[in-house]
Amino acid sequence: MGVKVVVMGVSGSGKSTIGQAVADALGAAFVDGDDLHPAANVAKMAAAIPLTDADREPWLRAVGRTLAAGGDAGVVVACSALKRAYRDLIRSEAPGTVFAELDGPRELLEQRMIRPGHFMPASLLDSQLATLEPLQPDEAGLRLDIDRPPADLVAAIVDRTARRVG
Repeated sequence: MGVKVVVMGVSGSGKSTIGQAVADALGAAFVDGDDLHPAANVAKMAAAIPLTDADREPWLRAVGRTLAAGGDAGVVVACSALKRAYRDLIRSEAPGTVFAELDGPRELLEQRMIRPGHFMPASLLDSQLATLEPLQPDEAGLRLDIDRPPADLVAAIVDRTARRVG
């Protein structure tokens, strides 16, 4: 079975960019977790309405199922996975998943959230930061500072994933 990696963090942390680069480096598929949201969730976020845990549950299960179905090469998913309970739900569908948390200062995150055409408004950053429960020592994964060069972030995730799988 291939790698199962979630690149996680609040909006603007670089999940999709780093996740794609990690997938490329590992020869795995990449899936942007945003693409797995039901239309109702996207509409709520676009209207600057934070999602509830009930809104998130089917989405998180879909993320887990996507990881579990990753095949021989595996899959990397960009997914906020802000709470421990969310990560536990993903792990219940895809045991052995490694989480790579991208963390950075609020000002940098807010600056990065200004993306033309993206449904997530910067006004939801505070609710995401308030919800965020950082990775705990007993969770398989690593926390990385987004001030580091992207290539360093990718190398650290690839190294951690290789140690987990190998």
